[in-house]
Amino acid sequence: MRFGPDLRLLTWASGAWTVLAAANLIVAAPESNGVELGRLLEPGAFGPLYTFGYMPRAWTVTLFGALVLWLCSYWGTRWTTLLPGLWAGIIGALAPVVVGQILVGPNHDIGGDAGALQTIAAGVLLGPVLVTAAVRLIRSGERGPLDEGLVLRVGLVGAVAVLAAELVVTWFKLAGSDPWASVTGVLTLVRLALLAALVVSLVVMRRRGSHRMAVPALLITVWVAIGAAMTRIPPPQYFVPTSIPEVFMGFEVPDAPTFATLMSTGRLNLLFAVLAVVGIASYLAMVIVLRRRGTRWPISRVLLWCGGWLVVLAATSSGFGKYSAPDFGVHMVVHMSLSMLAPILLVQGGVITLILRTARADRRRAGVHSWVTQILHWRLLRTLYHPAVVFVIFIGSYYGLYFTPLFGTMMRFHWAHQLMNLHFLATGYAYYSLIIGVDRPPRPLPHIGKLGYTFAAMPFHAFFGVAIYSSPTLFAQTYYDYLALPWANLWESQKMAGAVAWAGGEIPLIIAIVALCIQWARQDDKEARRRDRHLDRGLDTEFDAYNDMLKKLSDRERTR
Repeated sequence: MRFGPDLRLLTWASGAWTVLAAANLIVAAPESNGVELGRLLEPGAFGPLYTFGYMPRAWTVTLFGALVLWLCSYWGTRWTTLLPGLWAGIIGALAPVVVGQILVGPNHDIGGDAGALQTIAAGVLLGPVLVTAAVRLIRSGERGPLDEGLVLRVGLVGAVAVLAAELVVTWFKLAGSDPWASVTGVLTLVRLALLAALVVSLVVMRRRGSHRMAVPALLITVWVAIGAAMTRIPPPQYFVPTSIPEVFMGFEVPDAPTFATLMSTGRLNLLFAVLAVVGIASYLAMVIVLRRRGTRWPISRVLLWCGGWLVVLAATSSGFGKYSAPDFGVHMVVHMSLSMLAPILLVQGGVITLILRTARADRRRAGVHSWVTQILHWRLLRTLYHPAVVFVIFIGSYYGLYFTPLFGTMMRFHWAHQLMNLHFLATGYAYYSLIIGVDRPPRPLPHIGKLGYTFAAMPFHAFFGVAIYSSPTLFAQTYYDYLALPWANLWESQKMAGAVAWAGGEIPLIIAIVALCIQWARQDDKEARRRDRHLDRGLDTEFDAYNDMLKKLSDRERTR
């Protein structure tokens, strides 16, 4: 083993997770199809059983996620090496959740988001509590390397977040039924009681200054065990009459997406609403910290950052967000808002610079400042953030998604639609951060290079919009035919999508060019003022050197 005993725990845990995921993959193939385990012994039986169910494929994702985490923990030599493994682990943990009991049914869009957020919060925020308790057990009561006070604070935030998500998931699964009328309801009440006890125990521990994690770890373990048992019991929402639109989207859309309907209706997109609230709140908190220290932060950056998240919230939780699933034209409006408009505002907020200024650099102890700095100099990030790589991903995503069967497949699942939107936002942010971003990227471009970088994308966007508008085939036709909405006009919707893709791609790029030119002019003006100050102080000798060069050239001509 390359790591010490503390990180060796991660290697053992991820190795065990890999083995268990492989076992679950094998068992889930017949179980998800309602046949006996012995059928796997029949020649050629595993292939069809694996293909016909979602859960075996989900456990395959979990298997690879756990395997990547194990490889990173075993062979890694730096903490940054663990980051790909941790991301893979999060994806692996989410896979069986999003295709489980929150996959379909009325309101499954909200319930699915709550379940996904709960899984992430439990793993990232409550996980350190379990790790700290395990390390204390292994070391016979001695403290581990983690700051246990920080673990308590993070665990308390995680417990509150998990409890809030549990309430939403409970509302979805019970579907209005009496909690005492079903096994799911009773077990859910027990889980809620465990989470409430977890919050109380963490608060008491903080007040008393106690860092013994045995009780919180036990509560978390029992909560997880009950949740695993509940996956074997059909919840009440399984037996609620469900329409075809509710199967695919989680809600009905009886009215056509007219302008009045889009502006007067809406549906909460829980995932992006949480991201927007957390993004704005954390940004404002850091600005307040800076101002208390007497450091000013431009109000324009605050407005741009908040404006970007408000665009995200409007695009996903308004009538546009509601109709982005059943109407291709509205979907393209949301796509362009997330990949083009919102990133233009967000990248000018300078959030990385704000984090570095807020976090104090401490050479004696690693902290947020040193972690962010190391990530910015991480070789993998430098490779992924290379302008050529970002350009290919940003442009290639349009063609790779819409001109392949992938788009129609992803539209059938809420979790896949959310993943699509997250990808739009992330790739748009990466692209525009290289052009007009306040934060310094690993490979900064000169202003003339940024201008060329922007112009290079314009023909690809124009062709993309024209290709959709003039396509002789319908995009995701099978999915829209399944919905069979009486007001739907698939050809008109597709033409609208093509027009939006063309205009929505060109107009934001023009805005980016204007912003870039303004930044360029300000930079030149700042450089000119700096040189003037140097000249006034006698610190700039460029002018004298230039005159000396001219004098030498003149003397050389005379000697000829």
